[in-house]
Amino acid sequence: MPGLYDYEAGRRIEAEDYPFYALIQAAMRQADPDNLYKLRVGFPDEYQELQERYNAPGGQLPTDLGRQ
Repeated sequence: MPGLYDYEAGRRIEAEDYPFYALIQAAMRQADPDNLYKLRVGFPDEYQELQERYNAPGGQLPTDLGRQ
């Protein structure tokens, strides 16, 4: 169960105004197996993209070309 430390960390993260899907991918990278399963079920497309980018040179996919 999250506590005060997690709450305060969440406030600091929110203040940085990271994009939502960046936060989801960061959570997936740090999740224990049970929580990763929950994230994979809730965000299957984002998990797939994370896997593809993890295995791509520099995290860049062919679909990124010309999109900056």
